[in-house]
Amino acid sequence: MKTKLDAFERGIEESEPAYRPVTAERKKEIEEILDSAKKTRNINIRISEQDLARLKELSAGEGLPYQTMVASILHKYVTNQLVEERSILNTMRLLQLKHAN
Repeated sequence: MKTKLDAFERGIEESEPAYRPVTAERKKEIEEILDSAKKTRNINIRISEQDLARLKELSAGEGLPYQTMVASILHKYVTNQLVEERSILNTMRLLQLKHAN
């Protein structure tokens, strides 16, 4: 009996020719990277009651536990992916000035 595939599963099957085999060594490297990314460690920090309350409000609005949001913010910061709104607005203003001239 043949199993009926949904659209997502058909997409995977159709993209199969694009997949490339990897060596055992490369597979081990990839697995080590994934394993290290999964490791977490608990920490304790002190923040103000007001900041914690606001953090919980914001995370609830995003549908995330607040601890997950804190971890995400810290990850973005240490990987230089966290950008201040002022920096973005300043860059946009400079680009507008450049294109206006």
